[in-house]
This record gives sequence, C-alpha cells and structure tokens, in this order.
Amino acid sequence: MTHIEELAALLDDAARDARPVAQIDPQGRLGLDEAYAIQKASIERRARRGAPRVGVKMGFTSRSKMLQMGLSDVIWGRLTRDMQVEEGGCIDLGDYIHPRVEPELAFILKRPVTAGMTAAQALACVEAIAPALEIIDSRYADFKFSLTDVIADNASSSGFVIGPWADPAQDFGNLGLALAMDGHVVQIGSTAAILGHPLRALVAAARLAAQAGEELRAGDVVMAGAATAAEWILPGQSISVEIQGLGQASFKAN
Repeated sequence: MTHIEELAALLDDAARDARPVAQIDPQGRLGLDEAYAIQKASIERRARRGAPRVGVKMGFTSRSKMLQMGLSDVIWGRLTRDMQVEEGGCIDLGDYIHPRVEPELAFILKRPVTAGMTAAQALACVEAIAPALEIIDSRYADFKFSLTDVIADNASSSGFVIGPWADPAQDFGNLGLALAMDGHVVQIGSTAAILGHPLRALVAAARLAAQAGEELRAGDVVMAGAATAAEWILPGQSISVEIQGLGQASFKAN
C-alpha cells in the first residue's frame, strides 16, 4: 500500500467509524496534487463498497473565506450515493464527529459540463436547480486542519439534502435565502454570495474535475458552495433552508 493509499484508508475509516484522527499534514507540506490524490483514493474505496460518485461539491466559494485561507481558487470534493439524505428525513448524529450545516444551491445536469465552457454554455447543460443543505464534518480532531488536510478529507463533505427541483431558466443569481433551526432563522444570505453567481461555481467545478481527469456528467449533482457561514448541528434539531422562489429543503437530526 502506498503512502497515498494509507492516508486515504485512514480518512475513509475515520468517516465510516465517526472517529476523529490527527491531522495528516499539520505543517502543510503535502502538495495540492497529493491532497487531491488522497481524496480520490478515499472516494474510490467507497465506490468499491457500492457507493459511487454521483456529483461534486464546491468549497471556499465565499471571497472572504478564500482570503482568510490565503487562496486564489476554490476547492472541490466528491459526492457519493451514500451521502444523500432524503429531503425531510433524519440523520443520526452518531454517524458524524462534529457536523455542521451550510445552505446551498444545487444543480442537476442533463448534459456534461466541460472545462472551458462559459457560464451561458454551462447553464444550457443544467436540467434543474434546487435549494439544498450540505452537512460538513471534518474527520480531524477538534475541527482543526490545514488546506491540504481538508482537501484530502473530501473538502469536509459528509452529506447533502436536495429540495424540490425548479426550472433553471429563472434568474437565480441573487436570490435571498434563510437557514433556520427549529423554526428560528440563524443565517440570512443570498445566492450571490456563491462566487457572485452560482453559475461561476459550476464552471469552476468543470475546470477542476477536468484537471483530475474527470468530467461533470449528465445526471450529476453539483453543490455550488455555501451561501452563509456554517452552523453546528445539535441533537433533536429540525433544520431547513428556504430560497426565494425555489422553496425549501430540510432534515432532522436525532
């Protein structure tokens, strides 16, 4: 087993067992290519267990977060079949280490989106858009990690909930949204917080996937990135996001 495979197994086991591990690269000595290789190897382990990739998620799509992390580009991770939570369904917090939730907008594709496409060309490949929630859960102890740590750990992605699908012909570049917990609004934002327009996240997703030798395929789900800061998930909570004109996505935590 190579060093990449060993680290992929460590993180994969940590996710399956909901058991925190120490940072694998606290000094930031791994290259980005190595970090993404670990992520890919970890996701391939899931695929061999019957949970193939069904899409991708974008991370650090907020300009302020990018500056905070000293980045000039977004990061990405893979979504696998076992990560999807039924809309309105329940999660067991025992399956997570220290989960948080972010409100997002999701795309589903009717045609492949390839690197180099313009935003208009990418939009023509979109079947529908939807309000969505992403459950993030770093596998590292105390939620502490370097940039390469988080990339290797599938950009902290752990689950996603998709609301009702809607026509992408409407203008969704600056839709108001609210994240609520137990009926109380805890975050207010706009889809414009996602790189200025969520379509930019879709274009970036195609570019980054191509760099890894993959493509965004027909039927793939693309989570565009967080529109507000994340909130911790506590036992017994009902969590929802409502996006102007698109409706609501929700789940409960047990």
